[in-house]
Amino acid sequence: MSCEQQLHEKPPASLLASLWGIMDSTKCEPLQGSPEAEDGNIEYKLKLVNPSQYRFEHLVTQMKWRLQEGRGEAVYQIGVEDNGLLVGLAEEEMRASLKTLHRMAEKVGADITILREREVDYDSDLPRKITEVLVRKVPDNQQFLDLRVAVLGNVDSGKSTLLGVLTQGELDNGRGRARLNLFRHLHEIQSGRTSSISFEILGFNSKGEVVNYSDSRTAEEICESSSKMITFIDLAGHHKYLHTTIFGLTSYCPDCALLLVSANTGIAGTTREHLGLALALKVPFFIVVSKVDLCAKTTVERTVRQLERVLKQPGCHKVPMLVTSEDDAVTAAQQFAQSPNVTPIFTLSSVSGESLDLLKVFLNILPPLTNSKEQEELMQQLTEFQVDEIYTVPEVGTVVGGTLSSGICREGDQLVVGPTDDGCFLELRVCSIQRNRSACRVLRAGQAATLALGDFDRALLRKGMVMVSPEMNPTICSVFEAEIVLLFHATTFRRGFQVTVHVGNVRQTAVVEKIHAKGTRRKGRALVIFPSFLSMDSLVSLY
Repeated sequence: MSCEQQLHEKPPASLLASLWGIMDSTKCEPLQGSPEAEDGNIEYKLKLVNPSQYRFEHLVTQMKWRLQEGRGEAVYQIGVEDNGLLVGLAEEEMRASLKTLHRMAEKVGADITILREREVDYDSDLPRKITEVLVRKVPDNQQFLDLRVAVLGNVDSGKSTLLGVLTQGELDNGRGRARLNLFRHLHEIQSGRTSSISFEILGFNSKGEVVNYSDSRTAEEICESSSKMITFIDLAGHHKYLHTTIFGLTSYCPDCALLLVSANTGIAGTTREHLGLALALKVPFFIVVSKVDLCAKTTVERTVRQLERVLKQPGCHKVPMLVTSEDDAVTAAQQFAQSPNVTPIFTLSSVSGESLDLLKVFLNILPPLTNSKEQEELMQQLTEFQVDEIYTVPEVGTVVGGTLSSGICREGDQLVVGPTDDGCFLELRVCSIQRNRSACRVLRAGQAATLALGDFDRALLRKGMVMVSPEMNPTICSVFEAEIVLLFHATTFRRGFQVTVHVGNVRQTAVVEKIHAKGTRRKGRALVIFPSFLSMDSLVSLY
């Protein structure tokens, strides 16, 4: 096979990810990647050898722009021209370029981590290398990069155990010891099954090192030491708790989902339903095949092939990517962020720790799935905060937890909350804000936090309410029309049918008043009118 044919058969990737693999298997010269994009957090540099002071200041400004685009993270490809040509540098030039890059990072208050190096053949007698470097800034005012990952999968697939291993820093003993700290109720400990939604955090510092509860760290210390935070949303796997799982996906707005599949059982139970939910709600997901220590290698391979067949079906249209090395993990993280169709597959064990580091590398490199422009547009809108949890804290008063959907929320802001039973909105004041148990003065769109409301009467609040800016002049509705996709139902879907509607953080029973389609339906698409009591934004899912 010729060099051009090999390049042609590789899927395109704007981060040169496909070309890294080709460099291992071919001696073509020179290789051509995708041209550098003006937007985004990826920067190509041929070399950075002894720049003048003026040039250095320009490079620092450029790095600030890339960090802003990546919300605190940027990736530099050293030895690559702006048009994507993989030239490479000699060892001395590469050492000087990395030294300059380190100076630039120090200037903006960031650290650099070498992700990978590759040799490339070019028209030179000396060996030449390309180096990929992660630049991560320590955020100001605790505005660390925060990614929310929903954890899906069938019951007994090992979801809570995997999160316990990741966040506690200790392997499981094979009998579920690692998951005990994640359970919230006694019956969960007794049965070993999650029935509620819990949150766990995993941090990475500016050098890409894992920061978790090991070494007796507290949640506050993890937040203070981390530049990037992964918040895992542990959802229930049992079918009778499916409503809770749907609520977790619609209410907490995860950036992506982790679908856990047990190697010894394959796609079983609620796995297909959870996969269908992620697809219907357009949540990007990657797959982890767990318990590989319990199975023969052939069993693991059979489960992976089964997953690949399902992902390639017309309903999914995904491109599976099996991760077997650290290089694969870096490539998977970059392609996953660039293309919604790429689905990385990891095979690991929470007992032996096999391939667990590959998942950590993936989570460390995984960039924000929303760009800075979208984030800025959300922040410029009026404030809207979804109320998911309500507490009473001694000496603090009423506290609400949830996600800021749009705008910016600061301490002392005057907002209105509602709707109440009679459809009104009540005035209140935000006394203080906390993110991941640490004080925070400013909350930005897309971030989850708890807000202290002082002596506001808790009895007037309920889950599903929204706190919005008074300028929004919020309105409510009692009847709404929705286009639905009926995936499957055991009985016919007809007028008078009773359903539970999930709209953002709202769970509301409703009755189908009218169907704009002929007859009754078991599968297919229809336009339906529901009498309900909802605000009119977000995606509707029915169960």
